[in-house]
Amino acid sequence: MPATPSSRPHRPAAGSRAVVRRLRSGTDLLTSEAMRRLDGELDWYRSLAAEDRSWIGLVAQAGIAAFITWYEDPEVGSYNAQDIFRAAPPELTRSISLQHTLQLVRIVVAVVEDHAVSLAEPDHRSELREAVLVYSREVAFSAAEVYARAAEARGAWDARLEALVVDSLIRGGDDTLRSRVAALGWSDRGRTLVLVGEAPPDMNERHTAELRRACRRAAEDALVGIQGERVVIVLGGEGDLRQAARDSILPRLGAGPVVFGPDAGQISEAARSARAALAGIAAVAAWPTAPRPVDAGDLLPERALAGDPLARRSLVEELYQPLLAAGGPLVETLDEYLGQGRSLEGAARALYVHPNTVRYRLRRIGQLVGWDPTDAREGFVLQTALAIGRLADAVLAD
Repeated sequence: MPATPSSRPHRPAAGSRAVVRRLRSGTDLLTSEAMRRLDGELDWYRSLAAEDRSWIGLVAQAGIAAFITWYEDPEVGSYNAQDIFRAAPPELTRSISLQHTLQLVRIVVAVVEDHAVSLAEPDHRSELREAVLVYSREVAFSAAEVYARAAEARGAWDARLEALVVDSLIRGGDDTLRSRVAALGWSDRGRTLVLVGEAPPDMNERHTAELRRACRRAAEDALVGIQGERVVIVLGGEGDLRQAARDSILPRLGAGPVVFGPDAGQISEAARSARAALAGIAAVAAWPTAPRPVDAGDLLPERALAGDPLARRSLVEELYQPLLAAGGPLVETLDEYLGQGRSLEGAARALYVHPNTVRYRLRRIGQLVGWDPTDAREGFVLQTALAIGRLADAVLAD
């Protein structure tokens, strides 16, 4: 922040009228020289749009004029960067960074030193040089405050927009989603992953900021939505997003379960992943030994029991229907194996086949649908799929 009147070093007395008059007559010359130096020394300035360069020219001119007014009468003139930047639109702070602004101040000061001091009488040159240095320092401090306030306002706006985007994903997305994430800088490269967990019990602004930084370290793109005791995180980019989330994000969430939604393509396709993750976090209590994190796809039985239509459809389309299409023996064998308490010999006796035949058919089921009937958990998933599928068939038959 700018120095307070009590802590600010001594400022030179009001400048002589002759020096002030010469400075005012040379304002255009000083501005032109400053712009020439900017164009010759700063690559970032040359890469700006013509409109932004013209705004910077106005800012430089306003800065030189403000210095002259301040030098003429320090009690009337202003070193406030906000007054100087008023010549340009607020959006200019998005086009140039604080570092760039300080480079701008340094060059303008150098130009004033090199040219303005020569306009002063010998007796006033030392005083004018000191005034230039004091004024430039005060402007630099004030510029830092302007940028801090702009960053604070932009951060609050971004947080509100981020919450709207996450809420839109949860509700299924809409036509404005892509433009909103673009405003947040979402690059939409690679894959998209949604995860849902519990907020830490002591979640406050500092912890929220740390969580957001961890998410941005874990992935190229990141959105964080905090909804009471629940945290919804959307990650985007290339590489292993799940592993990055395990390493960087899970330690900053609450101790409760964490559910990963299925991988999605672009952000516009992430709504289905968000719904699956949310359904998973609502149903995970039915599986007390679930790993942390757990994939929403591993919670299909619990989600179906909790009334999730997406899980019921997945069980029918991805498990039940492929088993039916493969032929009766596979479904019959699975039924008997599960009904006989997962006993190969019991299923073989019931089916009047050799146990190796049962073993072969079970292996075929695993190859066909990706779930192993001989594993206790995966067998439960298959058993639920059979039940849901048959219920669906009964409804259609009616």
